[in-house]
Amino acid sequence: MDILLGILAIVVVFGLAFLMSNDKKNINYTGLGIMLGLQLVITWFMFKTEIGAAIINGISAVFNKLIEFGTEGINFVVGGIVVGEGGVFFFNVLLLIIFFATLLSVLTYLKILPAIIKYVGGLISKITGLPRIESFNAVNSIFFGQSEALIAIRSQFHHLHANRLFIVCASAMSSVSASIVGAYIQMLPAEYILVALPLNMFSALMVASMLNPVVVPKEEDIVDVKDVSDDRSVFEAMGNGALEGGKIALIVATMLIAFIASLELVNWLIQLVFAGITLQQILGYVFAPIGILMGIPMNEVIDAGAIMGTKIVTNEFVAMLEFQPMMEFMSEKTIAIVTVFLTSFANFSSIGIIAGTVKGIDGDKARLVSGFGMKLLIGAILTSILSATVAGLFI
Repeated sequence: MDILLGILAIVVVFGLAFLMSNDKKNINYTGLGIMLGLQLVITWFMFKTEIGAAIINGISAVFNKLIEFGTEGINFVVGGIVVGEGGVFFFNVLLLIIFFATLLSVLTYLKILPAIIKYVGGLISKITGLPRIESFNAVNSIFFGQSEALIAIRSQFHHLHANRLFIVCASAMSSVSASIVGAYIQMLPAEYILVALPLNMFSALMVASMLNPVVVPKEEDIVDVKDVSDDRSVFEAMGNGALEGGKIALIVATMLIAFIASLELVNWLIQLVFAGITLQQILGYVFAPIGILMGIPMNEVIDAGAIMGTKIVTNEFVAMLEFQPMMEFMSEKTIAIVTVFLTSFANFSSIGIIAGTVKGIDGDKARLVSGFGMKLLIGAILTSILSATVAGLFI
């Protein structure tokens, strides 16, 4: 029964994307089939084979070791501060972003990451028939945040008409930055977060290329990774990466304060009219139907829907913090589905971040992004539903 519901959820996602498409005749159905097949194979391999489990455990072990290294740096700076049981979220989780951002900056300066991204993106383009820039950006978005991913292809922006711009923005919005994956792993199961990364990459490409299909002449499909870093030495790369990571940590902390406080304010206002009702409960009922299709058990779907809705109206960190204490009472299937759903930047605030980044690169194209902002969010929500549903099929 769960498999049938999951298949129905996938059909619903593709059906909605088809109905919203602005060019149904040019949808690349062969590419869609290949990417969905790759998703199913990857998820089956990771969850159902010993080799896949070993790969996930190995990657998790690498992240945990990196977290240990990052914690040493944090303890040197703030180790003398006495805190209560459980520590301080800013110290224990957010400051780790600094170390991970430093590593990414160094790997980018050394042209290790750009080479991997270019050739993996090229392979995806060849297999699926999608344009190279869109495929490159989809892989790039696994490692870098929304702004950084778009900045990395700024030299190709003159090639991007409206539909192509939509797809690269959708990939940026439906992914997460590798610099904050370490923070996510501190809150939710690592295996589901790590599987969400490739699932979201393919889901974003599938949904976006249905919503806004593209046909690109060969001469306009060029990817350049020569000038991805402005750093002049590995030490400058370390310094700039650390500063960028510190900025991200402070931004996340600031947004958490604002969103959590605002959520409490909204709940207080709601309860003035409807005693005992919260925004989370309302969102739970709104998302319950799709949660059932995704495979979440009936007795958990309201609570799970509340977390998914919270993620969209606030951000993934707020939702993860609310979901963390609930996992003790949830089934493994629900934990997997919700974790994959939460592992993306699909929320209202991301529209502004992406529009602002594009404006800094090309003011004319920023107006295009503002015009399809809500369509971007709907596409990102469909992406999260698709990824979480595929993951749930194998739990």
